[in-house]
Amino acid sequence: MFSRFDASVRQILIGNLLLVICCVFYLAWWLLAFKPNNPIKGTKSGWLLLPAFVFGIASVVMIARSSGDDNQLLLPNNGILIGGIVIYVALVVITNKLFNRQVTTELLLIVGWLVLVFREINILYSLGRYSTIGAIVLLIVSVILAVISLICYVMYYDLDVYKGYIDGMIPLIIVAVMMIVINLSFI
Repeated sequence: MFSRFDASVRQILIGNLLLVICCVFYLAWWLLAFKPNNPIKGTKSGWLLLPAFVFGIASVVMIARSSGDDNQLLLPNNGILIGGIVIYVALVVITNKLFNRQVTTELLLIVGWLVLVFREINILYSLGRYSTIGAIVLLIVSVILAVISLICYVMYYDLDVYKGYIDGMIPLIIVAVMMIVINLSFI
């Protein structure tokens, strides 16, 4: 029989794969809908957002259902969630007021992804899948990747159509690659 912890590891593996699939559909939509000089401009690619949404929600549910050893967590799980909410509110204000960037769903997705990754690294650490140093390195890498995504988010409307097209792909690629790296790092 599998233990609760084995089930959690399996849920994280599956959740990460689901998020990669979500990113593939979202990226496919982006490639079609925002392609410069594209005469159809998203009218025929909008259906790709539905599977992206379904796989994304399934990923979040799968990872959120995983649990670790509460006595061995690196960070308090409630602290991760509260920190994510505080960071999101602060970034809404900062990006809107300081950078004059209209708030879009992508900001929520960037912060939500960071919270999700922190939670799963925390759980995997508590289950002995990562050393303290390994977990801290992955947390730092996650923050760096979220900052890169945030820079792309802030810059998007100030870029020409071609650079903006590429800029919009970067966060999706970052998320997919990081989820694959996390899966490969502990199996």
